[in-house]
Amino acid sequence: MVYVPVKRNSVFDDLIDDVFGLPGFTSSGNNLMKTDIREKDGMYLLDIDLPGFTKEDIKISLYNGNLTVTAEHHKNEEEKNAEGRIIRQERYMGSCSRSWYVGEAIKDSDIKAAFENGILTLEVPTEKKKEAEEKRYIEIR
Repeated sequence: MVYVPVKRNSVFDDLIDDVFGLPGFTSSGNNLMKTDIREKDGMYLLDIDLPGFTKEDIKISLYNGNLTVTAEHHKNEEEKNAEGRIIRQERYMGSCSRSWYVGEAIKDSDIKAAFENGILTLEVPTEKKKEAEEKRYIEIR
């Protein structure tokens, strides 16, 4: 058997990358929840891409200083003919999740969230300011 190297065509390469880059074909899901993080006026601003999801599909939680964004989508399409028999039925379920450590001093009430045009925007304080401690004296026995 003779091995003949196949010259890669950029159009073909893109097609293969598109197919095998889908979440079902990779373990990392690198194309999901792409996030831009900026710092401005004592806040981290996170812009998270969530195309195809609705506001109701998204859950945001804060636990032990970890901010987690989870998006889950269910879709069920069904086409019937005139007699009511199913001609085509397709189902899709997808979910993705990302977490960031924001610090244990941050509370959920400190975080603001908005969702518009497939982009989730979060405002997270960079650092919770410590409240002034009352000066205390140690008792001498």
